[in-house]
Amino acid sequence: MSRELYACVHAAELPAQALLRLRPELRAQPVVVLEGPAAQQTVCALNQRARRRGAAPGMARLDAESLPEMKLLRRSPQAETVARSILLECVSQFSPRIEDALPDALWGEAREADQATACAFVLDIQGTERLFGAPEQLAQRLRSCLSAAGFHVSIAVSANFHTARLAAAHRGGIRVIAAGQEAAMLAGLPLTALGRDAASDADLTEILAHWGIRNLGELAALPEAELVTRLGAKARAWSALAQGRATHLFRPIQPALRLEEFCAFETPVAQMDSLLFTAARMIDCLVQRAESRALALAAVTALMQLEDGSSHQRAIRPALPSLDRRFLLKLVQMEIGAHPPQAAVTSLLLQAEPGRSRQMQLGLFAPRMPEPSRLDVTLARLKLIVGEDRVGSPVLEDTHRADSFHMLSLMAERAGAGQRPQNISGQAPEAPERQFHRLCLRRMRPPRPVNVLLRAGRPAAFHDRKQSFKITAAYGPWNSSGCWWSAAAWQIGPEPHGSAAWSSAEWDVLATSPDGSPCVCLLNHDPQRNTWHLEAFYD
Repeated sequence: MSRELYACVHAAELPAQALLRLRPELRAQPVVVLEGPAAQQTVCALNQRARRRGAAPGMARLDAESLPEMKLLRRSPQAETVARSILLECVSQFSPRIEDALPDALWGEAREADQATACAFVLDIQGTERLFGAPEQLAQRLRSCLSAAGFHVSIAVSANFHTARLAAAHRGGIRVIAAGQEAAMLAGLPLTALGRDAASDADLTEILAHWGIRNLGELAALPEAELVTRLGAKARAWSALAQGRATHLFRPIQPALRLEEFCAFETPVAQMDSLLFTAARMIDCLVQRAESRALALAAVTALMQLEDGSSHQRAIRPALPSLDRRFLLKLVQMEIGAHPPQAAVTSLLLQAEPGRSRQMQLGLFAPRMPEPSRLDVTLARLKLIVGEDRVGSPVLEDTHRADSFHMLSLMAERAGAGQRPQNISGQAPEAPERQFHRLCLRRMRPPRPVNVLLRAGRPAAFHDRKQSFKITAAYGPWNSSGCWWSAAAWQIGPEPHGSAAWSSAEWDVLATSPDGSPCVCLLNHDPQRNTWHLEAFYD
């Protein structure tokens, strides 16, 4: 356990794997991925079934179309970026020390075509035997995890960093290389397996080929002293790589958690059912990834690229973070259904915000509370019926204007420890010994227009179009006004609620109905429009 030990995960044909991981129905078909301008498209990646049909990297589009039952897909860099981050997220479950074996800085013209479409990570697995067992067991579990995420990879385990990297890139399946067997494992690999080193030094490669050296085994058999004398220090580094004893300074990266799933459609999708069918698979992947880290999904944002070049974005935020796939899909369905895109969708990107799922300890005799997910679905359905601005919790605005409030989305929050319970109004309930009998104000929704008879500037009687009331006592007026300082107050025409100047004069009146029964009312006078309304009754 004191020696170094590395495991390399190599995913070949990444452009094809990134497009097929969310489309299992295409995995049984021969598939090639095209890149380049429309008139000069060539094959950049393909699966094994396409390779058996005669397809090869660099093949022109017309040649690929001539092959029987060949499925052609266009390369998606965004899908490859998301797939690479998912692969990195999966391997990070087995070791915190990970190095990118094919960093972006090395993706240049000097690299081989198959390496330019691959993704590889090397894990430092020294000391992980107690967690995952022997290296063979760790490699099997690692491959199973990546297979569940939709990747087909090859894995090599070795005490030498470069041996693991080269074996994973050029040997399929799972390879566990014992100490001292590094040179034997690499012996059959061609010199081009050295990758960018061989491609960047064509002269050295040509000299070795002139000597009859074709693979790493023949290179490792050359005497090192004579090799360095004739070809220099570069040849020594190549010999060390071929013998499996080249040293390496491990440079671990810090992967960040990015819960994203991306899918580019071959043809624009205009039907909601087809869009949600793909979204269901993407949500399943997001939930599985969050669950593997003991997290839940606190919010999901759907970004849709449309056929006309515009984009359409919608987001859902459940009351509590959830891992319920059907519940999250239902919220996405109702949100997109309430705000559908105005054109066909060409690509879909789901971004999730991780959160901690809350656990509630119930009492033995306490009644079971309803699930928060049911509240979310009910609120979403109500919004579809009455509108989003009509569902929520009313919050009073900082103004003296009557009935001035806005709606706040309902969120399931839990009172903190030691926090005093509150009533509906948000205030702490009074102690029983300080409660008094008060009048209850019963508002009229909407206020009822009335005709008021004035005597000496004070209300004497009013009529509500049904019956007349005689006022025996009137208290007021209580004048209030606002928004006279805003620019909207000088505009002509109807203004939205709360933007134009307003004023009101309230009167508390004691009146007598025609049958002689008394009533206490609140009358409101609008001096600007010279209108009267019956606002409320005191019960």
